[in-house]
Amino acid sequence: MAFINQGTTVLSFATYDDVSDRDQRVFEANEGLTVDVVEDLLIRSTERILSQLRSTDWWRSYYLKQSSTSVQSVADIPELDAAKILSRQNDFTDLCVFHSFYYYIMPKIADFSDENNAERQKIGHYQAKYNELLGELLTAGDWYDYDGDATVESAEKAPSVVNLRRVR
Repeated sequence: MAFINQGTTVLSFATYDDVSDRDQRVFEANEGLTVDVVEDLLIRSTERILSQLRSTDWWRSYYLKQSSTSVQSVADIPELDAAKILSRQNDFTDLCVFHSFYYYIMPKIADFSDENNAERQKIGHYQAKYNELLGELLTAGDWYDYDGDATVESAEKAPSVVNLRRVR
């Protein structure tokens, strides 16, 4: 499990091996899922994950707490820098794998005409795993090195508060 880097820029949270290790049978049955194809999808998944994180209330409040600059609107809040994710990198690798499976890989091979298709079932499975892990990471809030000094200090940790609601 390692991030794919280009110099100091993180391109992807996961590699082809991370994805193929998760569900080898998918790759054995679909020879079109080559290293190049999958790694491009992983890069797109990483971009989507960073975009989703940027739009969360957690990132807005975290940035405003850490930053000394004034913000005129939500559009002024910058994107997360993937290179500053120091803690829980294995969780981000898993997050990227789950996202790529449910959003890109399984829809490429699923038979949507059959409601009981195994790949359609896996899309739901991986989406649930993704949502669960994303929620856990946001709740923990202990993985981002805001000041870039290669350690996540206590002042940089910002666990979020989750208000549980009872649904009937």
